[in-house]
Amino acid sequence: MTDERKPIVLVVDDHRFSRTVLSRILNAAGYRVEVAKSAPEALEQIRHCEPDAFILDTEMPGMDGIELCWRLREQARFRITPILVCTANEDRHLLRSAFTAGCDDFLVKPLEPLLVVARLGGLIKKFDYYKQLERVRADLARYVSPRIRKVIESRAEDPSALPLPQQREVCVLFSDIRGFTALSQCIEPTELFRAVSQHLGTQVECVYAHHGYVDKFSGDGVMAIFDGEEMTHDACRCALDIMERVGALPPLSDSNSVPVGVGIHAGPVVIGNIGSGDHLDYTAVGETVNVAARLCGHADPMDVIVSQAVHEAVRSSADFAFGKGESVLIRSLTAPVTLYHLRRHTARRSDSVAKRNNH
Repeated sequence: MTDERKPIVLVVDDHRFSRTVLSRILNAAGYRVEVAKSAPEALEQIRHCEPDAFILDTEMPGMDGIELCWRLREQARFRITPILVCTANEDRHLLRSAFTAGCDDFLVKPLEPLLVVARLGGLIKKFDYYKQLERVRADLARYVSPRIRKVIESRAEDPSALPLPQQREVCVLFSDIRGFTALSQCIEPTELFRAVSQHLGTQVECVYAHHGYVDKFSGDGVMAIFDGEEMTHDACRCALDIMERVGALPPLSDSNSVPVGVGIHAGPVVIGNIGSGDHLDYTAVGETVNVAARLCGHADPMDVIVSQAVHEAVRSSADFAFGKGESVLIRSLTAPVTLYHLRRHTARRSDSVAKRNNH
């Protein structure tokens, strides 16, 4: 094991003999040892390094080991780092104060090498295991929406209790890359994958920036949910931002752009778990979802189509402008629906200014 791979232990003790004894014990056990003669010196050292564990003497002049333990636990990076305290006696009041400050275990002087190595080694193994779990958790979090994470975390006290399906009013946004099948036939798969990943990443950023959450990826598109009092406004602003940001991305080649279509509808859905006990999907279902998906499919490249329900909710906003409502038959829907093409209101204002200037 190289020195860089050895766990670093910071020993803080004002007695030279104690520092020497601990250093020899820990070096022999394969640890890299750093020493500090006082609590202030230790606080200065950790500004430049991050030990894997601390061994603190409880009886130091000025700031003792217990106060230093408090100071370490106040820092986010050391909230779970193993901390052992050394004491010349097993005074219950002293030990109670040490554990209250956040220490994990204690050592009694004179130090027994086997006990030092065993207790420190056990704590570091737990610390390493926790760090591994945190890395896995962070990686999994990239595959699961924040909304689903909250649902899972809410079950921590009773893992057997699944949330019941709920009917709620939401606004649903679907996006889809236009002509994806044709693109897949003329573009190298790795390049196409890179482009799709970039486009979907851009859309996801827009969704979360406008207080929505991604329900799922649908191959070359996104299904996003918005809720709350401003859900329709949030969804519309999100769609327009998607158009601007996707439109600014470089094309795949001189002749191959990646245009997007968006559909938005608002109404009631049922949100809950779908699937078996081994594989669940927490999602929204209902006619509102189906209509939003169909509106997306009807949209032209770089076009945002909203339903009449969305139009009614946001039409008084100065942020948006709409084309004339169209009554159309959309695949899989039995009755005609009225849809509107959404754009930014500022574009209409700019056109009006230009016309006035021409006159």
